[in-house]
Amino acid sequence: MKSIKSWLVCLILLFLSQKGEGQTFDNIRNYKVDWSLLEKKDSQLISLRSFTADGKAYFLAVDPVTLQTCVILSDGYKRTRSTYAAICSRFNKTAYIRGFDLVRRTEQNLQNAGLDLRMPQEQGINLTIDLCPSHKPFDRVIFQSLFSAFKGKSGRLPVAISVSGKWMLKHQEDLNWLKNLDKDGALQITWVNHSYSHVYNNQPLTSNFLLSKGTNMDVEVLENEKLMLRNGILPSVFFRCPGLVSDKAVIDKLLNYGLIAVGSDAWLAKGQHPGDGSIVLIHGNGNEELGVKDFIKLLQQENTAIRSGHWTLYNLSEGLEHE
Repeated sequence: MKSIKSWLVCLILLFLSQKGEGQTFDNIRNYKVDWSLLEKKDSQLISLRSFTADGKAYFLAVDPVTLQTCVILSDGYKRTRSTYAAICSRFNKTAYIRGFDLVRRTEQNLQNAGLDLRMPQEQGINLTIDLCPSHKPFDRVIFQSLFSAFKGKSGRLPVAISVSGKWMLKHQEDLNWLKNLDKDGALQITWVNHSYSHVYNNQPLTSNFLLSKGTNMDVEVLENEKLMLRNGILPSVFFRCPGLVSDKAVIDKLLNYGLIAVGSDAWLAKGQHPGDGSIVLIHGNGNEELGVKDFIKLLQQENTAIRSGHWTLYNLSEGLEHE
């Protein structure tokens, strides 16, 4: 009940702000990390970013219980400036900080640091779709197959879409198509930051992706969030490292940005088989035909379970709420 109440409060705050999912933010200025406690009546939110747009001051905030983010006007809030460490201490029993703790367990990994456990332990999967930079057509067949498999089932289908800045810049029509599916109630999209440039080179993993020489994490993280906001999509608290490659320094930086790295225990194109509650990874940018085919095959295999209501899709936040 507390979780539902917190979620409803955040939705009300988002509505009152008149700026959130679906709304575009032009002329963003002074966009920066901002750890603050925001209080208004019986609600508590954590500010992650502060910025101005068109002369108004905003916060990008998160409800630490539900992990729902929202963009809210600064007016009317009691704001107490804080720090990463203080927030972690104060909210250590919440789903948000539990997510930090889970990420810390794998922070030394070169690959697949972050959430990669199966959650929740029930029949179904957490579907994550990565949109790395690509000149190839967007794989709309993924979503068409989803709608076909779940035809007749009530409710929005939850998916996490990891979007890179360079993909957004080249695929505006496809991005708008996804936004409309979310707006029209077909999908419940969790927008995951997948870095701005998604650097890739021919070097070993220790010098590749976010570990490439000269990588500026402020650009990769904050500039991509700004681009997301300009395109009317709401950044979540999740981050998908390009190539699933990172080191402890990268994870430290992500946590200090307030972001939870998301790995995968079932990258289909690599032959990893999903189990109940798996975090499944496929690419929808046209570069991973095998993964898309394997996902469609998975839906076909689970057709009977889907029809009987015994196999479904989960939201990434659900596992942390019940962890």
